[in-house]
Amino acid sequence: MSIKVERRDNVFIVTIDRPEMRNAVDRSTAKKLADAFRAFDADDSLSVAILTGAGGNFCAGADLKALSRATETR
Repeated sequence: MSIKVERRDNVFIVTIDRPEMRNAVDRSTAKKLADAFRAFDADDSLSVAILTGAGGNFCAGADLKALSRATETR
């Protein structure tokens, strides 16, 4: 799993869950993050979105190892 989404009343919590990679974002994680925040944006009952990282790290940035293996870039 690369992200977890949780709803607490009107709060939407998105957790990057790749602690083994210090929560670096690869293509799959980026797509799931975009989908999660689109869902937040579309739900008028939600007031606040929180982005956090699992395992004691927020996010190391782009997953450079995955990027170097990519055959397609966007």
